[in-house]
Amino acid sequence: MSTTRPCSPGDRGPEPSGASGASEGDAPADDASAGGVTAVPATPSAGRQVRRLSFDGTSGVVPLARDFARQALYAWGWLPAASADQRAAAEDVLLVVSELVTNACLHAEGPDRLEITCDNKVIHIEVSDLGAGQPAPRTPHRAGRPGGHGMFIVQRLCLDWGVVRVPGVAGKKVWAELGAPA
Repeated sequence: MSTTRPCSPGDRGPEPSGASGASEGDAPADDASAGGVTAVPATPSAGRQVRRLSFDGTSGVVPLARDFARQALYAWGWLPAASADQRAAAEDVLLVVSELVTNACLHAEGPDRLEITCDNKVIHIEVSDLGAGQPAPRTPHRAGRPGGHGMFIVQRLCLDWGVVRVPGVAGKKVWAELGAPA
């Protein structure tokens, strides 16, 4: 599993200008704002759907991010789950969102943005923050010890994960990818 790869293996390159979840040529999606939180709804783009949540100094970001991800999973048909495998896959997505956002809260002064992208095969989760630290699973992993399990969980549940840094720009994007249920 990667911790430094600059982009995911399935990266489709930079977003088109005005990336808001809308495909090129579409009108910009309306933002839904509440208490400093801006959410951009899913809009199909060649089979790929994107949801973005901007935190803008909001408190209670972990449950907010988890609820946002749950709403996206409902919109994309992952929930309600028709089988135990589909339910487990959806719960894995929610757990990874919680772990990445919690990590940003604990080690990077909180997240700036959550982006979740879905196509038919993979869900890509990306959490942006202003932290300078490098996320990594704690080694050796000690199951009985409190704390320090977040990136170990991400590593175990995900197809791949990593960190993207832009030279000259503060912060990073921590991304993770999970496979869609069969």
